[in-house]
Amino acid sequence: MSFLQSIFQQSPEIALFLSLAGGYWIGKFQFGKFQLGGVAGSLLVAVVLSQIGITIDNGIKAVLFALFIYAVGFESGPQFFRSLGRKSIREIVMAAVLAISGLVTVVVLAKMFGLDKGLAAGIAAGGLTQSAIIGTASSAIGKLGLAADETQRLQANVAIGYAVTYIFGSFGAIIVCVNILPWFMGRSIRDEAVKAEAEMLAGAKVYGPGETPALPDLVGRLFQVRQAAGRTIAEIERSATGAALAIERVKRAGAIIGVEPDLKLQTDDIVLVVGRRAGVVGMADTIGPETQSSDGMDMVVATRDVVVGNKEFAGKTVAEIIEATKELRHGVFVLQVKRGGNPLTLVADTRIEAGDLVTVHGLQEDLQRIAKRVGTVITPSDKTDFVFHGLGIVIGLLIGLAVIRIGSIPLTLGSGGGALLAGLAFGWYRSRNMTLGNMPTAASTLLRDLGLAGFVAVVGLQSGQQAVHTIAANGMSIFLIGVVVTILPLIITMLVGRYILRYDNTAIFAGALSGSRSANPAFGEILDKAGNTVPTTPFAITYALANVFLTLLGPLVVAFV
Repeated sequence: MSFLQSIFQQSPEIALFLSLAGGYWIGKFQFGKFQLGGVAGSLLVAVVLSQIGITIDNGIKAVLFALFIYAVGFESGPQFFRSLGRKSIREIVMAAVLAISGLVTVVVLAKMFGLDKGLAAGIAAGGLTQSAIIGTASSAIGKLGLAADETQRLQANVAIGYAVTYIFGSFGAIIVCVNILPWFMGRSIRDEAVKAEAEMLAGAKVYGPGETPALPDLVGRLFQVRQAAGRTIAEIERSATGAALAIERVKRAGAIIGVEPDLKLQTDDIVLVVGRRAGVVGMADTIGPETQSSDGMDMVVATRDVVVGNKEFAGKTVAEIIEATKELRHGVFVLQVKRGGNPLTLVADTRIEAGDLVTVHGLQEDLQRIAKRVGTVITPSDKTDFVFHGLGIVIGLLIGLAVIRIGSIPLTLGSGGGALLAGLAFGWYRSRNMTLGNMPTAASTLLRDLGLAGFVAVVGLQSGQQAVHTIAANGMSIFLIGVVVTILPLIITMLVGRYILRYDNTAIFAGALSGSRSANPAFGEILDKAGNTVPTTPFAITYALANVFLTLLGPLVVAFV
């Protein structure tokens, strides 16, 4: 044991990564429908390791959490700002219900078990995992006019109550939001997240890594000219029915020749036709028999995203753009248009706006031609724009330092709330200025997973030993009261959300419920189960409100106990 203690004292980061490795390994085991998950597993392993005696700097915890919450905000920024309005009323009510039920639960239990103001406030802070309550409650105790030693004793009890109950406060929220809620709803988080994402995408299919459609919409085919002999390329392209196509390459007598609209095809020419499947597959009747291969006839096509910036296109309808760009669009096929991350339904009267992201497919030279007129090409990159995101995190942390006082009650978003707000704003700005702020999905996923699991592990390493010692000295009563404070408000809020607020989608409901308790570990597990960012918007709204509502509980508990 002394050997391990010596290692962890010299290099506490070893304990951190050991907690992550052991926690994710334990989190893989499934017991019926219950699975601990990597975040809760990391917390459990960290508590065990903390018994050896580990000192780890608070700055590590702050950095890891800032990375996690900023990445979450950045991913969901566009969706978050679109969702604000009347639809947010449910989230406001959710956060208020949890705060009120949490306050009532703490006060009732404190009266029943004869807890003093300090222990009650500490249990509220730990059981509801809102560390800011420690500060507001301690400040309120200091203003009671008590003797100095009594004030010091009560303030120390705040820390004791917090240390004993915080671990289960994090763990219990995971159990309710990730396990009990899906059982209660009768539908899994994953299935409901996929369903909600499909609705937001308006039926557009999103393929995962390594997935492609078995029947792609855009295809290339080779035909040997028979029926089309004597006709120009332009005539053949105009005669296509069902969908657009383009003749991109012509081979005559074994040599590749230049392609012009007025070029007349001759018998036995080989032509490469590229276009939408509906138009290309039937061209054998128009051009001649299809052939499987021909040397030199293959061409490289690419898919690129172009941001609409030219005033010639911004503000025009799809029909107007099609009419004005007949020659410009030759060989270029629009796959989709997105606005704020969501695909648009392209019909004749759909209006294209500046900042819309157009995904086009075609030959490189054709794409370059259209990009010069339309706007800026977004070049795929696996590099992260650290200037943009570094500035975003700095601004978020600065916002978190701001304190607004309502009377003697200090209100602050804290580093987490500030980083979340900055992430939302910078994610929204990125959606409208796609040349800035690149962050590949893999990079964002790493920030989220490492940030949250690392943050939780540091909490376990810092608080685990003190929590276990306090339980051993004071019995299980404080711990068990903390369990009730953790579970009961969540259950009450869940029932209100289902039967009064009418939440129907499990993934969205889980995000709102975890945010109303500012339960970051639970939210991390929800994201992992969902496999997408659907739960993030309701979480972001309720989380921001919970930081305010739950912080106010400190002086209220002191006043009512």
